[in-house]
Amino acid sequence: MAAGLSLKLLLRGGVALRTSGGSAICNSCFLKQETHPVKTLLLWKKPLSPFFHAGQRQLHTAPIRGILRLRPLHLLVATGGGYAGYRQYEKYKEKQVEKLGQVVPPKIASDWEVSLYKSVPTRLLSRAWGRLNSVELPNWLRKPVLSLYIWTFGVNMKEAAVEDLHHYRNLSEFFRRKLKPQARPVCGIHSVISPSDGKILSFGQVKNCEVEQVKGITYSLESFLGPHANTENANVKPASCPDSFQKQLVTQENNELYHCVIYLAPGDYHCFHSPTDWTVSHRRHFPGSLMSVNPGVARWIKELFCHNERVVLSGCWKHGFFSLTAVGAQNVGSIRIYFDGDLRTNSPRYSKGSYNDFSFVTNNNKEGIPMRKGEHLGEFNLGSTIVLIFEAPKDFIFYLKPGQKIRFGEALGSL
Repeated sequence: MAAGLSLKLLLRGGVALRTSGGSAICNSCFLKQETHPVKTLLLWKKPLSPFFHAGQRQLHTAPIRGILRLRPLHLLVATGGGYAGYRQYEKYKEKQVEKLGQVVPPKIASDWEVSLYKSVPTRLLSRAWGRLNSVELPNWLRKPVLSLYIWTFGVNMKEAAVEDLHHYRNLSEFFRRKLKPQARPVCGIHSVISPSDGKILSFGQVKNCEVEQVKGITYSLESFLGPHANTENANVKPASCPDSFQKQLVTQENNELYHCVIYLAPGDYHCFHSPTDWTVSHRRHFPGSLMSVNPGVARWIKELFCHNERVVLSGCWKHGFFSLTAVGAQNVGSIRIYFDGDLRTNSPRYSKGSYNDFSFVTNNNKEGIPMRKGEHLGEFNLGSTIVLIFEAPKDFIFYLKPGQKIRFGEALGSL
C-alpha cells in the first residue's frame, strides 16, 4: 500500500517513472519501495529544477554571453542618450533660474566635448542629406512631403513665386524657391539691408579683434577671416597687439569695424542677397566641420563659426572694407555663390586647418565683381548663418534688437 501511494504521488508530481522488479526508478536515482517511503514523498514532492540537469548548464552562462555580445552601436546609443538627457536636465535648471529673474552665465563646452562633436561624421551625413534632397519625388508624393515640411517649420508659401507644391521636383528645389517680387521690398533709404531672412544673434562694434557670436560668447576676428592679404603676401607676421589685425582692415581714419550675425532657420527663405552696393574682389573658402549653428549650440561652443566650413567674400564699399561670410552647418554642406562657378563646398577632400583663395581681380577686371543692393548673391541648401563684417564711420547706427526676426530687404543700419 505504501509503495502504491508513493507511486501515485510521484506521478501527480510530474516525475517520469520506470518500474522494474518492484523498484521505482526516477532518472538515474533508484528508490526502493520498501525503504523510507515518507522520505521519498518529501524528496520528490516538487519537480526538479531544470538548472540541475547537466544538459542545461548553458542557461547559467547565457546572460554573461549576452553582456559580452553588446554591440558598439548599443553603447553609443546608450551613451548618447544619457548625455542628451543630461543636457536637457541642464537646460531645465537654467530655465528655472531664469524664471527667478537671475542671470544664467553661459556654459561653454569643454575641449573634449567639442572634439567628441567634431568626431561625428557630419560632413558625410550632410553629403548624404544633399543627395537625398536631390532625389526626384513622384508627383503624388510631392504635396504630402512638402506639406509636412511646411507645417513643421512654419513656411509661408503665400510669399513663394510658385505656390503649387507639385512644381517642386525635390526638396532641394523647394529650399531654393524664389519669392514674389513684392514679398521682399528692398529698402532704398538705408545704406545696409538684411541679406536674408533670419534671426539677429548679435551686432555692434568689433572690439579688441573679438566678434560676438551670441551674447557673451566671442570668437577671434583673425581666425574667422584668416590672415590679411597684405601681411600674408609679404610674409610678415601679425603684430603682437591684439587689435593689430583689426586695424589692418580699417582703411580710413575715424572709421570703426562693425559686425552683424544673422541665423537662418530651416523654415526661412534660403537665398541671400547683396546687403549694399559694393565690389567683391576676393573669395576665401575654409573647409571645416559642419556642426549645428542654431542659437543654443552657438551659446555652447566658443568660436563655433571658426570651426565650421565657410565662404568669405571680401571687398570694399564706399566707406572702406566690407565682407559677407556664408557659414556652413550640419546638413548645409552646400554653399553656392552665383558668380563663382569654381567654388566646391563640402568636398570629400578635407584638409584640416586649410583654406584656399580666389581673386576676382584680373587683367581684364581691375576691380572685381560689382554687386548692387538686393541683388541675388547665393544660396544655402538649408538654414545656416550669414556674418557681415564691415568698416563704417563712427556715427553708423544699427536699427536692430538682439533676437529679433528680420526679413531680406529690411534695414540693418545706416549713417
